Amino acid sequence: MTISQLKYVLAIAGSSSIREAAGKLFISQPALSAAIRELEEELGIKLFKRTNKGITLSEPGREFLTYAKQAVSQYELIEDRYIAKNRDKKHFSVSMQHYVFAVHAFVNTVKQFDSDRYVYSVHETRTDEVLSNVRDLTSEIGIIAYSKSNKNIFKKLFKEYNLEFYPLMVKNTFAYVWKDHPLADRAEISLEELRDYPCVSFDQSSDNDFYLSEEALGNYEFDKLIKSNDRATSSEIMAKLNGYSIGTGIMTESVTLKDGFVTIKLREEDPLTIGYIMRKNHELSDIGKRYIEELNRYKE
Repeated sequence: MTISQLKYVLAIAGSSSIREAAGKLFISQPALSAAIRELEEELGIKLFKRTNKGITLSEPGREFLTYAKQAVSQYELIEDRYIAKNRDKKHFSVSMQHYVFAVHAFVNTVKQFDSDRYVYSVHETRTDEVLSNVRDLTSEIGIIAYSKSNKNIFKKLFKEYNLEFYPLMVKNTFAYVWKDHPLADRAEISLEELRDYPCVSFDQSSDNDFYLSEEALGNYEFDKLIKSNDRATSSEIMAKLNGYSIGTGIMTESVTLKDGFVTIKLREEDPLTIGYIMRKNHELSDIGKRYIEELNRYKE
């Protein structure tokens, strides 16, 4: 098994066909097929199901993909950090759920470090990837939130992943709507009053989406629900369809002015506890320590 074969598996899993994956990898289709066959023979399992309609992951393949992602991620991290040409670069990575204050803290941190060469990463991603990125030290720090309904699940995962959670704030539930929404002038509102409008929710796109929801009221049965995994797309949907999303009510000046959203207090209560996670006993880098200081500016 080679790192190239693992990268091939990732490329095929993210493509609709072997031909498409080969194009992304800049190798021939027969060479890619042969490499995958060799890997399957070595593992003793079929990673992919091949049909006339294309190629999809098998059940064993889905499990293998999880480990392949971790291995490739760690390899790329080592490669980037220790290859001679990059050895003098500063490195720092953060993974987060979709919280703008954490991005602002990152920006303020970077401004304080004067370096000619660096590789900084911000992964705004699904909850399960925030957890695994910090567990695997792909990221030093993760920003996470849980509600009353999934608190015990998160605590169990923190223990399993050897993570420490540090709370920053507890926030009540708000609805985000476009400034021209028919109900934008309301000071308080209920989900019943919003039922004629679509709720725009972040799509976790994983088997654990229900349990690892980063939004409050994750177990509420919405009549109209649109899932999106992109902030710009969600904003456009909310503006054009009079949709709304559920959040913490944290609005920075740039978001309010640029995107034109307002927040309305929800009558339904499901407070979110927001904080950051680190690997237990991990020695933070200097920039990691400074980022924690910036996050603590938001502590309540």
